[in-house]
Amino acid sequence: MSETETAAAAEASEQRPERKRLFIKTYGCQMNVYDSERMRDLLTPLGYEPAEAPDGADLVILNTCHIREKAAEKVYSELGRLKPLKEAKAAQGSSMTVTVAGCVAQAEGAEIQRRAPVVDLVVGPQTYHKLPELIASVHRGRGEALDTEFEVEEKFDVLAAPKRQIEGYTAFVTVQEGCDKFCTFCVVPYTRGAEWSRPVDQVVAEVRALAAQGVREITLLGQNVNAYHGDAPAGHEAEGTWGLGRLVRHLALIGGIERIRFTTSHPKDMDDELIQTFADEPKLMPYFHLPVQAGSDRILKAMNRKHTAAEYLDIIARLRQARPDIAISGDMIVGFPGETEADFEATMELVRQVNYASCFSFKYSKRPGTPGAAMHGQIDEAVKTERLARLQALLNEQQTAFNESMVGKTLPVLFEREGRNPGQIGGRSPYLQAVHCDGPASLIGQIAEVEITGASKNALSGRLVPQETRAA
Repeated sequence: MSETETAAAAEASEQRPERKRLFIKTYGCQMNVYDSERMRDLLTPLGYEPAEAPDGADLVILNTCHIREKAAEKVYSELGRLKPLKEAKAAQGSSMTVTVAGCVAQAEGAEIQRRAPVVDLVVGPQTYHKLPELIASVHRGRGEALDTEFEVEEKFDVLAAPKRQIEGYTAFVTVQEGCDKFCTFCVVPYTRGAEWSRPVDQVVAEVRALAAQGVREITLLGQNVNAYHGDAPAGHEAEGTWGLGRLVRHLALIGGIERIRFTTSHPKDMDDELIQTFADEPKLMPYFHLPVQAGSDRILKAMNRKHTAAEYLDIIARLRQARPDIAISGDMIVGFPGETEADFEATMELVRQVNYASCFSFKYSKRPGTPGAAMHGQIDEAVKTERLARLQALLNEQQTAFNESMVGKTLPVLFEREGRNPGQIGGRSPYLQAVHCDGPASLIGQIAEVEITGASKNALSGRLVPQETRAA
């Protein structure tokens, strides 16, 4: 090798980032999944490659969720398991940087640093875009090791460039963050801040980049996604801000995107335009997640939900009028402070009236700092357990019946992966049900018609409709 070639190789080596290993553990909701993906994308140019386990990783990030009881204690337990791994790295003359991100980081802040010296860096969900500079500061031994400011607009300005690398054919896209509702059981307003919506142009740029990578289905995310009010595209005749319905219609025009979903919505933010979008836009899937939390108006008021059971049922009726085949999903909390047997029976009656395709249900758990935690009339744990069992029995019955109603129908399925058995492929129906059937791997990433032949509580099975039959 000549001196010139040697010098060029040395220069290229200096410019190439040192290869390092990154392990991210994600807790909780889809928005945390999205945030973890973006953290990975931010760190890839710095030479970080994904690791399957924390053992030997140079950087470990715990992206935490603070919704459920004892969420913080689970994080501290995980940090205890990381301590010997970090010490082993140090004994070998190398290092491991441990970062706590997400909502527990926002809520606990300096307490994490006090209780867990193994932690090098604490970043809230609105400041993870600063990770590269914060990690550099930690490695230099100076700079703040705690950043939990609410800088959501700056965050998305930094993330505006569509740099995501996606493996697969479906992707999450955050369009709205934060919550102004202040439900008395919920920590989200305190950990994610006030409601804020991304400009339409930013969302479009990200979705176009995903479509270019082969993504066929997007799910728009937000703490209250139907509260979306983003700045209209620059120069568009419809100026001002756009609601979620208009955004969905606009994104449906992007080539390659065949399916659109969104979650999670609040009943108070439903409007006629969004309901009409279910009727008019075929790319918007007929599956809608709308939490109600309780069927008793007295409990709904105590929860500060800002809607009644009747108002919720009216929304469901209007949705079904707009899109008769729509599948409804929801959330329920059992055992909120002061809940009587009559209140619980009101919840059961609402469930019977809605007839959910699926529904998440939980026992109420105190979240420190929320009004609900200090309320009188806390329900005995045994009562909550018994009520939850009754509710889940009804919900399981409804979900099974909904899946069984698909038998004999032909559904378009987006195939995403190979199945568990040889020659099998799996995907999702328009109603978000898992579907598997025998078929060639070449169909992965494609939408194909499947005749449903079997159903269980959690999945459907079927057979591919022959291509000549579909063409006919």
